[in-house]
Amino acid sequence: MNTVFTIAKKNIRQYGMLLALAAAMIFFQVLTDGVLLRPVNLTNLILQNSYILILAIGMLLCILTGNIDLSVGSVVAFVGAISATLMVDKGIPAIPAMLLALVVGGLIGAWQGYWIAYIKIPAFIVTLAGMLIFRGMALVVLQGQSKGPFPELFQSLSSGFMGDPFGSDKNYMTILVGVAAALVIVFNEIHKTRKQKKFGFEGLPVWAVAVKTAFLIAVVMAFALVFASYKGIPNIMILLFVLIMIYNFLTTKTIPGRHIYALGGNAKAAKLSGIKTEQVMFWIYTNMGVISALAGMVFAARLNVATPKAGQNFELDAIAACYVGGASTTGGIGTVLGAIVGGLFMGVLNNGMSIMGIGIDWQQAIKGFVLLGAVAFDLASKAKNR
Repeated sequence: MNTVFTIAKKNIRQYGMLLALAAAMIFFQVLTDGVLLRPVNLTNLILQNSYILILAIGMLLCILTGNIDLSVGSVVAFVGAISATLMVDKGIPAIPAMLLALVVGGLIGAWQGYWIAYIKIPAFIVTLAGMLIFRGMALVVLQGQSKGPFPELFQSLSSGFMGDPFGSDKNYMTILVGVAAALVIVFNEIHKTRKQKKFGFEGLPVWAVAVKTAFLIAVVMAFALVFASYKGIPNIMILLFVLIMIYNFLTTKTIPGRHIYALGGNAKAAKLSGIKTEQVMFWIYTNMGVISALAGMVFAARLNVATPKAGQNFELDAIAACYVGGASTTGGIGTVLGAIVGGLFMGVLNNGMSIMGIGIDWQQAIKGFVLLGAVAFDLASKAKNR
């Protein structure tokens, strides 16, 4: 019979970061006298970190191949500048302008992906060049000045909230969404457990599954009640949920997703097995360009202005979110949910330390120690498994 210690040891990589996030939230909730989990602060926490979480989803795919993308912050600034030019200067409506901005992001990603996949220039060099090129292009487009404001429809991308059709002050729609999410969690755990038993895979014992499910339901409902007591669910949270579902399905349930993991695990073996590794790499960086464009629009919508300094250090935050969330430095290991949890963990650290009045200098240092610890844990885990 599995002991609690044995189960914890086997699942430390999968659930360790989730427990760390919960511990960090409880820690700062106590130290900030309850300010951290107030509805207004929790909403701001999601809004302030939304673009990093979006970038982390795309960055994870790059990291799964054993590479990174250093250009995403500059692409965020450049796409924000393009969006401002289209909507503010040219008067193009928000939706067509947003679609054009996504196309621009896709073209940038495809351009970089071509050099990486087919010319075989290391991704580090190509994206470093991209970081310089698109930061400069953002300055050129904006002529060194900020540009805004944006149309209300565009602003709602980052600052809007899901309406309540019941017209109630208690926002019952948000609570219903929480209940629906809880039911999905229960269904997913039951389905996963039955599938493991059907194929003879070793999984968690029933009591551990029950504890895990109860914990997730409690967290989901608690957040639903908190959001319901303020303005409801932010639009950006809905967008994030959709992205998480799409990319989690892509990486875990599809053949292209398995190809990405295979490429990161052993590129030569993947190529010999028939995987078109160049195409996989090309589309990963094309996707990163689209994701960067989306993050750029979200950031510009939140500020309600495009600025050439937008996106500074975003690439570092997105990379840190993936590594803290359990992605391997050598590729082939990592999950979308892990990257999101890692991003939220870093966001809670930032927010909690800011509330406590800790200076930005110490915040940066502490985040650096956390990142170093996460990578050291990854290497130590690999050493034990050898």
